[in-house]
Amino acid sequence: MIEVLGIIVFTISGAFSAMQKRFDAFGVLIIGFVTALGGGTIRDVLIGYTPVSWMRGGHIPLIIFVTGIGTIFFKQYIKNLKVTFVIFDALGLGLFTIIGIQKGIAAGLSPEICVILGTITGSFGGVLRDILLNNIPQIFRKEIYATACIVGGIVYFLLTGTFNNEITRLVTISIICGIRLIAVRYNLSMPKFYA
Repeated sequence: MIEVLGIIVFTISGAFSAMQKRFDAFGVLIIGFVTALGGGTIRDVLIGYTPVSWMRGGHIPLIIFVTGIGTIFFKQYIKNLKVTFVIFDALGLGLFTIIGIQKGIAAGLSPEICVILGTITGSFGGVLRDILLNNIPQIFRKEIYATACIVGGIVYFLLTGTFNNEITRLVTISIICGIRLIAVRYNLSMPKFYA
């Protein structure tokens, strides 16, 4: 259920960003799709899991299509739900990071690579969205987003073997969500470097 909510929130995020750039309906739907599934698609291609996850069932593209259309029609209402979407976005980030890590484990990859796959799954849909919108990706200039995935991934492997899988996943998702929400609440960002 949280995965579906994450897909919905990421779709709305992408679709809303496209509308701010005055894209047509097709463009809005494509940007929503890429934002929701871009990270997972890159992960699946990297580990050779093809056809990629969203192609194995028709319900995910349908959810994205309906969400994208809904975003177009209810944009004024959605604009007022910013806090709610930040919370769901953080939950989606945590869950997608765990999904990426577990896909890496299932493929027999090392913990470091699994953390990278988790980070890609959680945050690279937003990177692709920003590139397609001709923006510098937010995670490269101010957002504490990928960093939350990396910290959560490290915690996941530190807890593995000490606690059962459910507790490990719950703690990891909570840490990723917590870091993301604190960063948004207090406007925290990574240090910037200039040449």
